[in-house]
Amino acid sequence: MKSNDLFKGKRILVLGLAKSGEAAARLLHKLGAFVVVNDAKPYEENEQAKELEELGIEVVCGHHPLSLLEEKLDLIVKNPGIPYSNPIIHEAIHRGLSVVTEVEIASLISEAEIVAITGSNGKTTTTTLIYEMVKNSKREPLIAGNIGTVACEVAEKAKSNQVMVLEVSSFQLIGTEQFKPKVSVFLNLFDAHLDYHGTKEEYSLAKAKITANQSKEDYLVYNIDDPTVCKIANESRASLIPFSVKQKLTKGFWIQEGSIYYNDQPIISLDSIVLPGAHNLENILAAMGAAITLGARLPQIEHVLQTFSGVEHRLQFVTEYKDRRFYNDSKATNILASQKALEAFEQPIVLLAGGLDRGNDFDELLPSLNNVKALITFGETKEKLAKTATEANVETIVYADGMEEAVLAAFEHSDAGDVILLSPACASWDQYRTFEERGRRFVDAVKNLETTLQS
Repeated sequence: MKSNDLFKGKRILVLGLAKSGEAAARLLHKLGAFVVVNDAKPYEENEQAKELEELGIEVVCGHHPLSLLEEKLDLIVKNPGIPYSNPIIHEAIHRGLSVVTEVEIASLISEAEIVAITGSNGKTTTTTLIYEMVKNSKREPLIAGNIGTVACEVAEKAKSNQVMVLEVSSFQLIGTEQFKPKVSVFLNLFDAHLDYHGTKEEYSLAKAKITANQSKEDYLVYNIDDPTVCKIANESRASLIPFSVKQKLTKGFWIQEGSIYYNDQPIISLDSIVLPGAHNLENILAAMGAAITLGARLPQIEHVLQTFSGVEHRLQFVTEYKDRRFYNDSKATNILASQKALEAFEQPIVLLAGGLDRGNDFDELLPSLNNVKALITFGETKEKLAKTATEANVETIVYADGMEEAVLAAFEHSDAGDVILLSPACASWDQYRTFEERGRRFVDAVKNLETTLQS
């Protein structure tokens, strides 16, 4: 951790606990700041707040009183999940107070250089690939952010001979001011989280912050096939490393005649890759761009491509039962992610989908439903998804109340040789706390299917 007095003696309000808020509060307290923590959960039920109070940190629980702004504040660190429409955030910005997320704090105190990965889809897979590819190189990778340990906790212990591989969301990036990764990776941009950002333009502006402070000495690995990403890259001051799965490039990473090319030279055969799905080629090219920039060796990269078969909840193969193959893609929390999952298979698909209603329809999913023989739908969006499936001439549409019922219905409407795919196209929060919980419920239901069928 960099030794500095950046936060010493400063009065800082941490809004919202969860993992990131607690980590930020502990770190700032250790760095000599006067920290006040404000969390919506009542004090009596709030073990995190009680632990922080024992450290000498002031806690205010149960609501977000505007009176907290009456004390002179130097900074507000906001939990990414708290929307900017929240009255205390809205008023703080109106008063000209600086409001950041904990990744900003992490970036300011980290001795290790940061490679930051963002995009609407593929972040977790790409982050994991980079982490694995950089292993056994000159610098030890540390994984952080949405995929691993909170960024503050990793940054506090990181050394200059290491590199922090950080998955960052738009929720985190919007709350950055000086965030400056050595390497940024921008995968794609799709209409997502509009309930939080309001418009795609605001969502795009939040994502663009990943490269906003980069200079010529830094690098931006970007998807040249995505027009919005391309526009952001063209406005960046970083050194650009493009990748493409659609076109030949004179610089960067691209595909031709069964090989991955780097700067006009074939370096790895596509036959080396075991990760399923054409969409994962984008993630692989992006990861290679970042890894090689960070000094990863080609044999290590090839080893990863020969052995890495995916991450949990992202097109994760669960099992084969009675000649049906089950896949858990619970991390597909938007339409584009589900489109890519559906396009990864040639076999007939029984699709399990549905979840939180963010106000969008599912017309964009229509072209990807050609191979879907049955839809098992649940959650707040089940009527909308059923409407889209009807328009796509999906033969069978079934409503389910829970994951166990959905898995059983999926099996009953499948045949030998089919793929049974959980790819919800929606966030999980209407029924489950996280997409991980939803995915685990699916996996458990699949593993218990034989018992369920016999009962």
